[in-house]
Order: sequence, then structure tokens, then C-alpha cells
Amino acid sequence: MGKSKKKNMKLGQAPAKKALEDQIMESRMPKQKNRNKFRLKAEEESFVDARMTKKILDVARKQQIENEEVDFSTMFGPTPAEAHKILKKARRAPKLGKPAESDDEGDDEVGQQPEVTEHDFFDDVKVNDEDEKAIEMFQHKSGPKTKSLSEIIMEKIAEKQNELHTQLSDAGSLKIEEIDPRVKEMYEGVRDVMKKYRSGKVPKAFKVIPKLRNWEQILYITEPQHWSAAAMYRGTRIFSSVLSHPMAQRFYNLVLLPRIRDDLCEYKRLNSHLYAALRKALFKPAAFFKGIILPLLESGDCTLREAIIFGSVIARNQIPVLHSSACLLKICEMEYSGANSIFIRILLDKRYALPYRVVDAAVFHFLRFEHDKRTMPVLWHQSFLTFVQRYKNDISSDQKDVLLGLLRKQVHPKLTPEIRRELVAAKCRDIEIPNEQEMKDEEAGLMENNEYDPVFDAPMDSD
Repeated sequence: MGKSKKKNMKLGQAPAKKALEDQIMESRMPKQKNRNKFRLKAEEESFVDARMTKKILDVARKQQIENEEVDFSTMFGPTPAEAHKILKKARRAPKLGKPAESDDEGDDEVGQQPEVTEHDFFDDVKVNDEDEKAIEMFQHKSGPKTKSLSEIIMEKIAEKQNELHTQLSDAGSLKIEEIDPRVKEMYEGVRDVMKKYRSGKVPKAFKVIPKLRNWEQILYITEPQHWSAAAMYRGTRIFSSVLSHPMAQRFYNLVLLPRIRDDLCEYKRLNSHLYAALRKALFKPAAFFKGIILPLLESGDCTLREAIIFGSVIARNQIPVLHSSACLLKICEMEYSGANSIFIRILLDKRYALPYRVVDAAVFHFLRFEHDKRTMPVLWHQSFLTFVQRYKNDISSDQKDVLLGLLRKQVHPKLTPEIRRELVAAKCRDIEIPNEQEMKDEEAGLMENNEYDPVFDAPMDSD
């Protein structure tokens, strides 16, 4: 049982007498607790009076006037000339999804990452004007061009007007259906959101597009060619995870690839969000190679900048060997352009255990230019050197001889001697080298037949 609490009273002081009514009321009413029980020591000190405050301010003002190294730009802000320079520099800064001269509202992005250029990758790839002209000689601009989603939709609508139940063979699963006006109005609102999207959540109506049967037609309403770069990244994440490999390949080929090529053509650099979208597209490597890399090279007009930036995505990420081998085989068999050498070199530098069929295709790719009278670009010789460095032991002896003959026709003053040195030191795959166990078995067989004398037939040890 606890002790009863007693009131602290001074010595010789009697408690004050109160009436019974007052005592009853005090017991019923709650008493206010003393909230200021603990006080800081600083609060108990007295404040500085007005006279002392005035003296302190006067001394501080005199010291500020006497100081000659006062930075007036920090006190009063930048001068009008400096403010004009800062504003001019801010306007020239590239903005997300818009030209550098645009002053539209909502274009500024906080914490935008630096954009990607071809100088960020492969410092050893240095091409001068003569090499660029040589690369242009090998471009075949008559190749098949990549169609955008809007072009295919317009062609399909024209066919729909002529024949209601027709279906293009090259359009795959594309189906034109009658869309409810309310659905169309809703996705027109999604279109307006994706044009100005910077960060955060996307509309739920946008997330269900990959699950629709006519997703390409619905996607056309949102106008993906006008999306912001951040919206393209979010869209690539959603479509690459939900769609199957064939459908993801169509999205990469119809939406992502044209957008990235247009951005590189206009700004000469790639927005960081679009580069992240390229890396996210590797979630489905088969669709990435079939929908982006191979159509890019088959078009025949792939520039050196595009090849370096697209190739850097392959070089910086892990890709299964079967998909990379199939892509390398297709590149070696297609018609040559200067950009092909960059992708061949990048895929060879990943040092896969390539099948012999792919190695043979690479050998035939280089032998194709044995009788070519054009001067091969430096990139071709560099890819040739990379091949013999990585896979010189996987070629046959006949292939080794014909590659040595190729070096007499296609010569580079610095790279050709290195290629010849690597080929001479190659151990071909068709030459069997007996191992130690086989040599011991052969020696034991000779000793049983009395055909081997360990004293006279053994090799002499050198002193």
C-alpha cells in the first residue's frame, strides 16, 4: 500500500482554514498541473536591454562599412548584365522532349540527368572525315525503311474503308475495330497527360492498353510520337513486361525505334530517359534484336552516332548467348554497311562461346571483301582484329590460310601486321594436339611390343 502524500509546509505555518463547501468543490474540480516545472537555465537569465542592443548594432554597422572586401553581388543579388546571361543560358539548356529554344510551360524538369552522346562510349573509336566518307560509300539507302505506328494505322484504315474484312499480311495482329466515343475521349485525355508527363504515376487507362486486343489502335489515339521522353520510358517499361515477345517486337519497331532515331537526328544526342528505355527494352532480348538492331542495320542509313549509342546498350548489359549469337549471324549475312562493323566488334568483344556456325559466318563475312576494290574503313579492320584475337583458335586451318591471303588484298598500315601475327599464332580447331595421357598410353604400347627402349629412345635432358 502506497504512502499517503503530504503537502510541503514551512515550519511554524498552519494550514489555511476553509469552509466545508469550498473543500468539497475543490475535491470535485480538476486541478491545473504545473507545466513549467522544469525551466532551462538560459530562460532564467535576464534579456539584453535596449541600450546594450543599440551599442551592439552600432559596432556591427561600423565594422561592415570599414570592411572593403564586401561582396555586393551576394548582398544585393546579381547585376542586370549577369542576370541576363543566366537567363539566356537557362533558355538555351535542352529540355525534356522539346527543342532547346522552346519556352512552353511545364518543360522545365528538376534534376534532369545529362544527355547521352556518342562521345560517352568507345573512346578508341576515332573516325576522321576520310573514314566517314568511306563509311558512306558502304551505305545502301535503298534498304527497307521502318514504318511508324501512325503510317501503318493510316494504311489499315484506308484498307478498312475499301474492304471491311480485309487484313494486311505485314500488319500481323493489327485489327481495326469501331471504338466507343467515350473510350476515344478517355484516351484522348491520356494523350494530353503523356505529352506533359515528367514523373509520378501514369493513368490506369494507359496501363491496360497492352492487355487489349486492338492495343495498337488504342495506342495510336494517344499519339506516342508526341510523348515526352519520361513518358516513353514509362511506356517501354509497361509494354515490355506485359506484351509477349512478338508484340513487344512490334512496339519496339513501330514506336520506340522511330522516336529514338528522330531524337538523335534532331538534337545530335539522346535524352537520358530514352537511353534508359533502350536498356529496359533488353528485358526481352529477342524482341530487342528483331525489333531494333536488325531493322536499324537493314535500313542501310544507320549513322555512326546511332551505331555507337545503340551498341553501347549491348556492350553494357548481359545478354544470353543464344540471342547474341543469332544476331551476330544475321549481321554477318546481311548486306554490309559501315555500322555493321561496330555491332560485330561489340558482340565479339563480349567473348561468348560461339557455335562454329557463327564463327564460320564471321569468316565468310570478312572473305567477302577479298576482291573488293574499295578502301575498307578503319572500323572494318578493327572488327577483323577483334575477331582473330578472340576466336583465332576456333577457325579451321583452311580458313586460316584464306584469311592470310585476305591480308594481302586488304591492307592497313597499323592493324594488318597485328592481324597477321594473331593468325600465325593460332591453333586451329581441326588440328588435334595429343594430351599427356595419350602420349603415356602410346609409350606403354611400344614398351609391350619391345619397340621402345627407355634408355636410348628417351629425350635427353638439357644441362
